[in-house]
This record gives sequence, structure tokens and C-alpha cells, in this order.
Amino acid sequence: MKMIRHGQGVAQASAAVLTLAALFAAPGPCLAVSLFSHAPPTSEKPAAQSTKAGALASAIGQALNERRYVDAGALIDQSVAQGVASPEITRLTGDLFIVRGRYADALTVFRGLATVPEEKARALEGEGLALSLLGRSDEALGDLKQATALDKTLWRAWNGLGAEYDQRHDWKNAEAAYAKALAAPGADTAIVLNNRGYSRLLQRQAETAASDFVAALEKDPSLAEARTNLRLALGMEGHYSRAAMTGVGDDRATVLNNVGVAAAMRGDYISADKMLNEAIAAKGQFYGRAAENLQISHELAARAQQSATEPDAVP
Repeated sequence: MKMIRHGQGVAQASAAVLTLAALFAAPGPCLAVSLFSHAPPTSEKPAAQSTKAGALASAIGQALNERRYVDAGALIDQSVAQGVASPEITRLTGDLFIVRGRYADALTVFRGLATVPEEKARALEGEGLALSLLGRSDEALGDLKQATALDKTLWRAWNGLGAEYDQRHDWKNAEAAYAKALAAPGADTAIVLNNRGYSRLLQRQAETAASDFVAALEKDPSLAEARTNLRLALGMEGHYSRAAMTGVGDDRATVLNNVGVAAAMRGDYISADKMLNEAIAAKGQFYGRAAENLQISHELAARAQQSATEPDAVP
């Protein structure tokens, strides 16, 4: 069974694991500006324009880091309306495009910046992340490697490399990439810890994965993906009661569904059947994901039983 990566198989039960698209957070409204439209004429002197561009870029960057995406978009709109432009503002707009799921637009932005020497490393970082999100994995890996070679402090590029190595089951390089991301100045350590924990979960190292998810939640208690992943890790260790505990704002049907998936992953199909049926009942209406996971769990149980009853092959 393929484990929890982007909704494949039983993995559909889990909430979206925090990967590249969530380096900032969920998408907001689409930008209504064009990066390549002509700026309105301005009578300000170049020095004043540069000062204003620097201030706007700083404000946009802070808004992105604080996950205030509406504010970031409004500030970018303001820069266009005032005819204030800079490579940094353009790059930050590319970052916002990634947040908003406009990966092809982000790719165009970052590729346009690659010729600006002072932005080259970050442009390659953004390009690599956009390519990864577009499913162009080999190109993404190349760009992210180049970005980290040019600037070893780019935590998002290291984090993206970790995810790319995870796809290739290159666990040694994935671990090294996440370590570099955690050591980089300004890194969002909650995100990186969650992703490293996810990598370890893929390797069925549930105990060490759980430690990373706990550490991620200590850094950022609002990180829902880490909470979901922690439940999966606990479930894979067989701690079903702890994994199924719910708090304010938790959807019990979703929680039971995820723990049922974890039980199926560890081959405990009786517990998986019980929890997935409870999830369907708790939903109070048709619950497609839980029903699909229940069917997959039944198929895996049947295969396991068949394998157990088949005579050993004669050499």
C-alpha cells in the first residue's frame, strides 16, 4: 500500500499533508493585477521610488510570513497602482501566486527573475517549488539543487528538496535536506518538522515521526496538518484511543477515518473496519472517503488471508 502522499489509495483519508503548496497557507482570492502591465507614470525621483519599493517589499514580505495573504495582495495591488516596482516585489508576487495555487503564473514570474543576479538563487527556489507543484519533478529537483548551491540559507528550497527526495525514497538525502532547512536562518521550523516527520512516517518510523509532529505543534499549535499526521503516527503504533481523541473544532468522522487508515497501514484490519464504520456513522451522510478506505482495507485483508493460506512455493 502506498502511504500518505497526495491522496493515493488509502492515503485519501488523511488531510492534506503540509508540503510545498502550504509553505505559506491556503489560497486566497486571485490577484487582479498583471506583473507585466505598464506602470502608471510617476514624477517621483528614482531615490524616492527605491525607498518606497523597499518599504512595500518589506511590508509584503512580512504579510506573507504572517500568513496575511489578503494584506499581501492589497499591498501588491498598491505597488502596481502607484507605479512602484522592484525585483523583490516581483518575487514576492510569485510567492503569493504559489500560495494561491497559480503555479504556472508563479513559474513565469520566477523564470523572468532568473536573469537578475541578486535574485537568481531565490528565483531558482521559487521556480523549483512551482515545478514541483506542477508535477515536473525532475526539473524541480535540478532547480532546487541549483538554488541551494547558490545560497545555502534558503530553507524553502531545502524543504522542497526533502519532499523531492521523499518521492524517490532517497531517505538519506531527504533527512539531510530537512536538517539543512531546520538550520537555515528564518526557517519556519514547524513546517519543516512536520515534513520531516512525514518523511519518517513514509519509512514506517512511527515513533520518531510522532516526535517530530509533537515538536511541530509545540512551535505552531495551529498547524492542523501536523495534528493529523500525529494521529496517523499514533494509530500506526496501535495507540488508537489516543489517536482518536478529539478537541474543539475537530470533525470526529474525519478523525476516525484517519485512525482507521493508520490501522489498515499496520495490518490491523479488524480495528480498521471498526473505526471506518464508526467514521461513516459519525458523518451522518454518505462519506465517500471512508467508504473507499473501508473497501481498500477489506481488499488488503483478503490478500493477507490468501497469502497466509497459500502453500509455500516449491523451489
